Amino acid sequence: MSINGYFRVKNSIEKEVVIEKSRFIAYTKMTPTEEDAKAFVDSIKKKHPFATHNCYAYVTEGGKVARFSDDGEPQGTAGIPMLEVLKNRGLKDTAVVVTRYFGGIKLGAGGLVRAYSSTTSLGLDTAGVEENVLSNVYKITFGYDKYSLFLKFIEKYKHSVIFSDFNQDVLVKVAVPSQTTDFCDKLIDCFLGKVVIEDDGQTFVVYGDL
Repeated sequence: MSINGYFRVKNSIEKEVVIEKSRFIAYTKMTPTEEDAKAFVDSIKKKHPFATHNCYAYVTEGGKVARFSDDGEPQGTAGIPMLEVLKNRGLKDTAVVVTRYFGGIKLGAGGLVRAYSSTTSLGLDTAGVEENVLSNVYKITFGYDKYSLFLKFIEKYKHSVIFSDFNQDVLVKVAVPSQTTDFCDKLIDCFLGKVVIEDDGQTFVVYGDL
């Protein structure tokens, strides 16, 4: 669980595993909105119209919405186990679909739970995750003679330059993780006060791989 943001799936993947002759195919996708998640589920159903089941689970809208479907499997044996995997990993804005082609051997309720859980986990392991970090955004204005100094300064911090404008002065918008408490004070010290810093709110930023 991220204290200053949240985790979400990184890549859209397709990963297949065979369990007792049944084919289980996991699909993952980053879905910031429920509309994104629904569209993703529909796309997989269209891709596999003759599959025995297309079960899914998603957590979206920043964690506000969670849905699942067993799609014909015995109640509680597919969608809920898949959703539990997402929740146990602390994932948001993430959708998973597991397509099953029945291979002739019944797995039983416990076997189905294990199959859908493990296939979901395998799909997420393959896709990877990323942290969307709650960040403070600052508008920073300074003279051109300080630009190289600024570039050297921000190398010391995890950061993302959102916007740059080179007009009469240099104006940059920089996001830094919200837990970074000394950024502004250190920048003022570095520039000997010859800089203007304005708070420009907060946003979520992905800084790099986990």
